[in-house]
Amino acid sequence: MKATVSEKGQVTIPKRLRERLGIRAGEMLDFEERNGELVARKAGLADPVAEVYGTLKLGEPIDEFVRQIRGPHASR
Repeated sequence: MKATVSEKGQVTIPKRLRERLGIRAGEMLDFEERNGELVARKAGLADPVAEVYGTLKLGEPIDEFVRQIRGPHASR
């Protein structure tokens, strides 16, 4: 996939890549040069609430959801 760099150095990430990689508007990316290539990755400081937003299924009891994400070895 190709994108054009604007005069301000801005690039639009193609929609298919944004969707596949879960990149949302306002998300921070970290850029580096590696062996002559530009590499971008999601920055590590993500909002923990945004990370799980939308994972609860409609009508699913919250207590059951919390037990599932904590795993079988979580203390009560």
